[in-house]
Amino acid sequence: MVAVDHNHVLLCTQLECKTMEEMLTSMDQAKAEGANIVEFCFDSMNFTNISQVDYLINRKALPAIFSYRFNSPHGECKSNCIQVLKRALDLEAEFVEMDYEVASEMSIGEYKYNRSRSKVIVSSYVNDGKPSTEKLGDLIASMQSIGADVIKLEIAVDSINDLPPIFQMLTLCQVPLIAIAVGSRGLISQLLGPKFGGFLVYGSLGSKSVAGFPTLSSLRQVYKVENLKADTKVFGLVSNPVGHSKGPILHNHAFRHARYNGIYVPMLVDDVKEFFKTYTATDFAGFSVGIPHKEAAMACCDEVHPLAKSIGAVNTIIRRPMDGKLIGYNTDCDASISAIEDALRERQVCKGVASDTSPLAGKIFVLVGAGGAGRALAFGAKNKGARVVIFNRNYERAQALAHAVSGEALPYECLHKFYPENGMIFANASAIGMEPNSNESPLPKDALKAYELVFDAVYTPRNTRLLQEAKDVGACVVSGIEMFIRQALGQFRLFTGGLAPEVYMRNLVLEQF
Repeated sequence: MVAVDHNHVLLCTQLECKTMEEMLTSMDQAKAEGANIVEFCFDSMNFTNISQVDYLINRKALPAIFSYRFNSPHGECKSNCIQVLKRALDLEAEFVEMDYEVASEMSIGEYKYNRSRSKVIVSSYVNDGKPSTEKLGDLIASMQSIGADVIKLEIAVDSINDLPPIFQMLTLCQVPLIAIAVGSRGLISQLLGPKFGGFLVYGSLGSKSVAGFPTLSSLRQVYKVENLKADTKVFGLVSNPVGHSKGPILHNHAFRHARYNGIYVPMLVDDVKEFFKTYTATDFAGFSVGIPHKEAAMACCDEVHPLAKSIGAVNTIIRRPMDGKLIGYNTDCDASISAIEDALRERQVCKGVASDTSPLAGKIFVLVGAGGAGRALAFGAKNKGARVVIFNRNYERAQALAHAVSGEALPYECLHKFYPENGMIFANASAIGMEPNSNESPLPKDALKAYELVFDAVYTPRNTRLLQEAKDVGACVVSGIEMFIRQALGQFRLFTGGLAPEVYMRNLVLEQF
């Protein structure tokens, strides 16, 4: 029997394999990736004989949960389910998981008697509308009354805004509780579960992408959920899509380096206004704001920094500790413009040219994209004395931004032919070229010859097709990774109310991204 440490959160993965050999191989992989418990899902196996339970118990290298869902799509009969669960209890498996319906029919007390080393997990799938604290509380009380040692809820959610009642139940429940919000919008139910008292966290094996489940390696190496405490401050990226972001890698490592008690998580948000109405607890201390919410999020703030207000977009929101008010900032503007200026100045130094004015002054600044990042670039370039020309697929948005910066908007289809002079600056603030569409570029290679410098806000991939082709024709290039580093440094200072470990953060990005 392998001992379970109940003083720390358990990291688990579900093994849904056809054969016992595959189960054992997957268990070894899970152990190597940091799991300290596995779930043997018997409903996924080619179940032939009860001796298979004995085989796995005798050969397992980790504590295990033995589960069997008789209503699985594979059509196994209920008798097999009960047979497996009873045998696992007889052999005193660490955990035996049964559906609420099965547990209600079985006399759990009878099978638990003199089997003190086995704990019964009673599970239920909740799929009857938006979960409420009252509904979940009633269900938990019923499950506890039939003798559950641990309660497990798998809850269907439509939105990240459905999760607060789950966190509340994790905090209030009198018995160990496992809560899984199903799907990609429920991801933070696993990442933040330990903070609110969750008994167990599920992760996926290897690089396998499972909606709503982080990988075991990321739970151990990026989020380190075993270190979360009730007073850990939560920060997150509010965006859609959100899976591409490298922010969790950077900020979580930087928090630990600075010895700051915080965690940074991806938050897939559809309705940003409803999100900020829902997440009002002081636990949620700050947010990065990404595509497509940078403009709409400004209206969610109680106060907005003057620069962000003039731009009309925020990329950072802080919950002020003294009164809980949301304060909006924009660190994109200085990050992108300073990166472009530094590259141009370095080019000037190489040519023996020096100037006290901005190297953007008097330049034609061609911008693609009129969203939040585009607005930051447009206002920054205007303030440095550049003439801003904006192209956007939505021409009305381009016109509105051009009017705001006293610039010019042209139809998107004219971009390839726009060539008034050499030595212009080109900035891509759209998603063109972002993974998985990394073969795309906003401009053909020949058109790039007119530009002295090309900047791409896209940083996944780090070296986009646009930057590769710009370098080929002799232009100076600035990667979105540089903007990412600089805006992240600004955000980190706002998150922590102090200095950012700049050298550490820069090296981390350049080494790992």
